[in-house]
Amino acid sequence: MQSFDTVIRGGTVVTATDTSRCDVGIRDGRIVALGLDLPQGAREIDATNRLVMPGGVDSHCHIEQPKPGGPVKSADTFESGTTSAAFGGTTSVICFAPHFKGTALTPGVEDYHRRARQAVIDYSFHLVIADPTPDVLRELPPLIKAGHRSLKLFMTYDASRLNDREVLDVLALARTESAFVVVHAENHDAIRWMTARLEAAGHTAPRFHAVSKPALVEREAVHRVIALAELLDQPIQIFHVTCAEAVEEIRRAQARGLKIFGETCPQYLGLTADALDRPGFEGAKAICSPALRTTADQEALWQGIRDGVLGVVSSDHAPYRYAGPDGKQAYGMDAPFTKVANGVPGLETRLPFLFSEGVVKGRIDLQQFVAITATNPAKLFGLYPRKGSIAVGMDADIAVWDPTLTRTLTAADLHHAVDYTPYEGMELTGWPVTTLVRGTVVVGEGKRQVEPGYGAFLPREPYPAMQPRGVFPTEFNPFA
Repeated sequence: MQSFDTVIRGGTVVTATDTSRCDVGIRDGRIVALGLDLPQGAREIDATNRLVMPGGVDSHCHIEQPKPGGPVKSADTFESGTTSAAFGGTTSVICFAPHFKGTALTPGVEDYHRRARQAVIDYSFHLVIADPTPDVLRELPPLIKAGHRSLKLFMTYDASRLNDREVLDVLALARTESAFVVVHAENHDAIRWMTARLEAAGHTAPRFHAVSKPALVEREAVHRVIALAELLDQPIQIFHVTCAEAVEEIRRAQARGLKIFGETCPQYLGLTADALDRPGFEGAKAICSPALRTTADQEALWQGIRDGVLGVVSSDHAPYRYAGPDGKQAYGMDAPFTKVANGVPGLETRLPFLFSEGVVKGRIDLQQFVAITATNPAKLFGLYPRKGSIAVGMDADIAVWDPTLTRTLTAADLHHAVDYTPYEGMELTGWPVTTLVRGTVVVGEGKRQVEPGYGAFLPREPYPAMQPRGVFPTEFNPFA
């Protein structure tokens, strides 16, 4: 007879493909049995009338990420950020090892590893490439081989943007060294031009953030970086898609057979540009990039999720406080939108928001929920088959959900180190009540059950989604 460290008993197990009533047997941190009436475990978790789902994989979050110069800094440490993730049912995160122009890459990665040792859930890194000099490009192969299999590129922001030639250099290296590339796609010069005109006209309130970067600057950059990726036959993911036009660009690329993947975030599904026009400085709470859009764009995003064009919904958690000298008010309550820290918190609320607004309201089904929050990001970033589903042999990363539990969101009840949530007062139905990472209860009975440092780094080997197709737009193979 099998012995189990833990049995999750009597629940409904949900994966990206199936729903079944069964028990889950866990031993040595892994799932070792799925079945009815499993033998008693050393620990029993009663999941009667509850859903047993894979722990979330959040492949886009900024945790304790240093910023170059200025007073603004991340409010979350790895301890607070990953604790909030676990309370929200997320068991693995991929965040960003920073890089700054004029610096080497490796020291920043090493420093980020030191910071991450306080994590309470498992983690991996995207490597930000802000300055792809020959020396930096020479640093990348050993870092990639050490398990950092994804690179982050920006097409905007003065501190980190790459021009098209630099984008091509990084895409080429990624293809040669077996790395995946993720992209923040906005037209930098168009944003700069619009911003200068707005400032000259005295239009600097938070609501003009969206005016400075309309949907077309996203659409153009998405189209352009897809073309660059096609030229080199390099798979990429477009981060934080916000608008119908960008969805359509990705849809067209996928229809041509390109390995172009799309991601969106809860803030683009739940907030519109109207949130930037709240009284006083309150609109600053909703400043994020790309900017918030319209209700029509929200529906296009939901449709893109249902169609599979947008296969991942991540938080883009950016934990800047609203008040105080190091957050959104760092330059005062009358600061222009250009001086407001960019981003919103969302690690803990990502899954409950998507369950309530997606599953409960009938926009997506349970299988789609699991796919966009766990299975698809695990596959896209090389964590599958260790993470992202519930099957024998996989890590026992599991969230037990009460699908009928209703809570009203308030910042005071969340576990991040940020002093607000953009969803304050929103009522959400469906919450995780127990979260396990590698078979250990990290959150249970309303409390964190592990000490900082329980989380482990997840090195990644080459994996299917990152592999090129072997198809070029001309007869010339530039890598032959």
